[in-house]
Amino acid sequence: MDIDPDDVFRDDEDPENEFYQERDSTKELLVYLVDASPKMFSTTCPSEEHKDVTHFQIAVGCIAQSLRTQIINRSYDEVAICFFNTREKKNLQDSNGVYVFNAPERDELDRPTARLIKEFDSIEESFSKEIGSKYGISPGSRDNSLYNALWVAQALLRKGSAKTADKRILLFTNEDDPFGNIKGVTKMDMMRTTLQRAKDAQDLGISIELLPLSKPDDEFNVSLFYSELLGLEGTNLTQFKALVGERFEDMKDQLRKRMFRKRKIRRIKFIISNAMAIEVNTYALVRPTNPGTITWLDSVTNLPLKTDRSFICADTGALVQETPKRFQTYKK
Repeated sequence: MDIDPDDVFRDDEDPENEFYQERDSTKELLVYLVDASPKMFSTTCPSEEHKDVTHFQIAVGCIAQSLRTQIINRSYDEVAICFFNTREKKNLQDSNGVYVFNAPERDELDRPTARLIKEFDSIEESFSKEIGSKYGISPGSRDNSLYNALWVAQALLRKGSAKTADKRILLFTNEDDPFGNIKGVTKMDMMRTTLQRAKDAQDLGISIELLPLSKPDDEFNVSLFYSELLGLEGTNLTQFKALVGERFEDMKDQLRKRMFRKRKIRRIKFIISNAMAIEVNTYALVRPTNPGTITWLDSVTNLPLKTDRSFICADTGALVQETPKRFQTYKK
């Protein structure tokens, strides 16, 4: 049986067609949500070069590498970078402890650009001066930076429809119990509102994924809070705990795996009876990678060029101002 490889590696099937036509539906809207609390800067872990690096450096390095990969392989995807537990605030909601990082001449949620990657590479040098780190959830304060961060990320992903784009939030943190310093009714109330904010985002088709950071001798306990936020239980919770135990050198590989979505080939339905059926999804383990779109840039300013076409008269060499005829009438 002959199979079209372009059809085999399509996305989910369309109600009208056997295979979903892969156009806007493969577009991904992604928000990198990075914890910037002082704990992210004080906790160190040995790297491949046997140098101690902070968890903030690990998160920034992973995001920078994924941006470079994304701008080449999936240049039509749109991303935003958001820090929470910050001293300064920069967001449309004017929420405390949340800073949306961006480059000039770019929307907060937009395609990655070379300037964004260049400025993000030097974020460690300017972070303490321009943005700053601060505990956003502390006793005696009603500020809930995690709640604010989820709210800002949800607002950024309001762009587009869940039917035509995949919307995701990737959360980097090394704090497994963000409300550990709060006690009593205040803690319960803050946890409840944060979980409800996460559920509201998920109800809108936004998936939230956690990339936990921890030292080799200090395991990230997802059961304290994030298991409920992510909806993990049973086997899923066990598998996630096994993922937490992986080495930090594998963090970039973990992020790379999550950047590439699984592609369904076909959905097979087994009808057992009139009232019962089982559906099985088949996935492509290997699929072709299409190059990104070509953008022509000015050699001096490095800005995108706008294509314009003019018509020249073949006899006089003058510029033709009138709209050229598309047809010629012949015998009515």
